[in-house]
Amino acid sequence: MVLTLYHSSISPNSRRLWITLLEKGLEFELVEIKLDGEQFKPDFLAISPFHHIPALVDDGFRVVESLAILDYLEAKYPTPVMLPKDAKDLAIARMVQLVTVNELLPATTTFLPQYLGLPGGDPEKIEQAKQKISIVLKFLENLLDNRPYFGSENLTLAEVVAGTVVPLLPIVGISLSEYPKLNAWCDRLVARTTWQATEATPEAMEMMKSILLARMAK
Repeated sequence: MVLTLYHSSISPNSRRLWITLLEKGLEFELVEIKLDGEQFKPDFLAISPFHHIPALVDDGFRVVESLAILDYLEAKYPTPVMLPKDAKDLAIARMVQLVTVNELLPATTTFLPQYLGLPGGDPEKIEQAKQKISIVLKFLENLLDNRPYFGSENLTLAEVVAGTVVPLLPIVGISLSEYPKLNAWCDRLVARTTWQATEATPEAMEMMKSILLARMAK
C-alpha cells in the first residue's frame, strides 16, 4: 500500500484529509505543494488536472476533491469508523460537512487578509460574512446534542471538516462564547494530537502571506 497526500499545510481542505489519515492510523507520504506555482507543473496536473489541492494517490489510483477523498478513505479503510450508520446521525454528519464547505468556508475567505495579518477588507463584505457565519454557527450549535461529537460518541468526518474551520474563527475576532456546545466541541478537537500535529507552522503562514501579497501587488 502506497498512500500519498498532496497538500498545502495552510489549507483546511488539505488538513481535513491529513487529520483523517492520522486518526485512521494509516501509513502515508505527505507531499507539500507550494501554491506559488507548483500546482501548475505538469507532474501535479497529471494527478489533479484542475490544479487544486488536496489530491490523494492510493497505489496508483488518483482521487481529487476532499469530500470524495474522505468517502474513499472511509470506505476502503473503515477502522476506526468515522461515519454514523443511523440515518439521522448520518444526515447530521453530512449536513455539517456540506454546510461547512458551501456556507461557512466561503464566508471565512473574507477574513483571510486579517488571518494572515495583512491590511484590507471591505467593511460591507465583512459585515455580510459575519452575518452568514452567525447563521452557520447557530445551525451547528443546534445540531449538537449531549454526545461529544456530531451525531456520534466518536470522532466523525463531520469533525475533520468543520473542525478545521470553526476553531480558527476567534483568530479573526468571531467569538464562540454564544455557542457553548460548539465551544466545548472545539476545545475537545484542538486538544487532540492529530489537530496539534497538523496545525500550520509560522513558516507556512509567512509563505502564504508572501504569495498573497504578490498577488495583491499585481
